[in-house]
Amino acid sequence: MFTKSVLPNGLRVVTHPMTGAKSVAVMVMLAAGSRYENRENNGIAHFAEHMFFKGTEKRPTAKDISAEVDGIGGEFNAFTGKEYTGYYIKCAAEHRALALDVLADQLLSSRFDAEEIEREKGVIIEELNMYVDTPRDRIDSVYETLLFGDQPLGWDIIGTKETIRAANRQTFVDYLHDWYTPRRMVVGAAGAVDGDFLAEVEAQFGHLDDRPSGDWSPVEFVQTEPRVLLETRDSDQAHLRLGVRGIQTTSPDRYAMQVLTAVLGGGMSSRLFIEVRERLGLAYYVFGYHQSYHDTGTLFAQAGVDTERIDQAVATIVAQFRKIADEPIADDELRRCKNYLKGRMVLQLEDPKGLLMFGLRREVLEDRVAEIDEVLDGVEAVTVEDIQRVARQVVVDDGLNFSLVGPFEDEQRFFDILTARAAT
Repeated sequence: MFTKSVLPNGLRVVTHPMTGAKSVAVMVMLAAGSRYENRENNGIAHFAEHMFFKGTEKRPTAKDISAEVDGIGGEFNAFTGKEYTGYYIKCAAEHRALALDVLADQLLSSRFDAEEIEREKGVIIEELNMYVDTPRDRIDSVYETLLFGDQPLGWDIIGTKETIRAANRQTFVDYLHDWYTPRRMVVGAAGAVDGDFLAEVEAQFGHLDDRPSGDWSPVEFVQTEPRVLLETRDSDQAHLRLGVRGIQTTSPDRYAMQVLTAVLGGGMSSRLFIEVRERLGLAYYVFGYHQSYHDTGTLFAQAGVDTERIDQAVATIVAQFRKIADEPIADDELRRCKNYLKGRMVLQLEDPKGLLMFGLRREVLEDRVAEIDEVLDGVEAVTVEDIQRVARQVVVDDGLNFSLVGPFEDEQRFFDILTARAAT
């Protein structure tokens, strides 16, 4: 089970030993991401993630940092989301102290050298160009712009070329001072965790001063009719997202939404996969997903579809959304989707990194450690009535949002499909 401790400065420490494990994952996760940015520093959370790998006082260059982790055969990476950021090393258990030292050194003593910042701007702009040039990735940005508009949840995590180029050392210093505070930080270890990990964390992070920080701003979300946003480009395939407003991270309906999403688009036996790909041959890939945030969420389907049959593809996906709201699912489908979710979760949590990601994400976003059985029991308790109730709550006639990257310019064409389906 997870064990949680809190240092005097507010920093939380979470551990979960795994019987028989020979490796350990060490991770630092923070309640800090692109949602905590403003228009001027948009992208700085992601940019800072890059710069933490560029050199510290103790390890002056990127090679010095990577050589230490490579020298123990470790897996080393980081990630930036809209509401959290994380840094981790997974390695043989005997090297845990070194892994923690490297992470602490990066987060507390990075140099943010002006020349390195200027050099890395080119790398990040090329990363941005890669996403823009990849329609399957680009649709994420187009959809969230449609959904949330000009506010932090609607901005790209990576930022814009203008904000990337404008960043300087003070931009990083100010952002880290505001958000990289002990009370927003969780340090964790999972796998072969023995000895006094808490004491090791306190030695590395205990000297940090507790200081206040801000908080996220509530999202503004008003919709009175279906909405469409197209990004027109020549292509042989159209990548689309069709979605509705979902539920927040801590909603009591979170497990019902998980099962609903699995019914709609989880796995190769889901309704979307069977109908869109297997029966009609409209797409190579299609899936459903629910993304939750502190105060909102979105349930959407994404697919890469045949441009010659785009109308049929959109109408089919809309029909599947409405069907799950209009008709109770069968008991055997409910059983299969519960087993799918629980099986996927168990597979993820057999890995120390996956287990730690599960525990720290809950702690960062909800300020609580959730045990695995709590989630499995929550999924198991979902009823047919729960799914239909939640589906009717989020799948509403005026709440459809459609975005597309592909060779189309006429938004009215797709608006008509959405409203025609909503009227039936």
